[in-house]
Amino acid sequence: MRSEIGEVYESATTPRRALEKAKGQRLSLRRAIDDFEDVLAAAPGTEAAEGLASSLEHLRVVFEVHVEVTEAPGGLYEEILEIAPRLANRIERFKREHHTITAAINSALDELPADVSPPDRDLHARLEQLFTVLSRHRTRGLDLVYEAYSVDIGGES
Repeated sequence: MRSEIGEVYESATTPRRALEKAKGQRLSLRRAIDDFEDVLAAAPGTEAAEGLASSLEHLRVVFEVHVEVTEAPGGLYEEILEIAPRLANRIERFKREHHTITAAINSALDELPADVSPPDRDLHARLEQLFTVLSRHRTRGLDLVYEAYSVDIGGES
């Protein structure tokens, strides 16, 4: 019994490796999303179109790393499930969202005009929607991590 209590205490106080790795990657993702937002907000033109392709490609790479850090064996989601199995449904939603976001980024890259002209209105609207989805994903990811690692279970009067 005593060793079980010690193991639980050690598990609860040991720094989480996957969480630390995710924290480091999170800044890269935020910067890539911010850069994408800046490029979307720029006035249309050849230079902005070139920047969009570059920004989207960078976002694709950074988002792939994000998916790897969270979904891989030993990754953040596995770690969260060890300490907070109640979050399994939310993690499954995040995994589906990863697939949807990855597909949207790849589709946008495929649809960018080859002649480096600005995207048409439809594509631009989808890119703005992608930015919104990415921003919400990041915010909800913060909420998930907070709930898993810093949950207040109450108990006061």
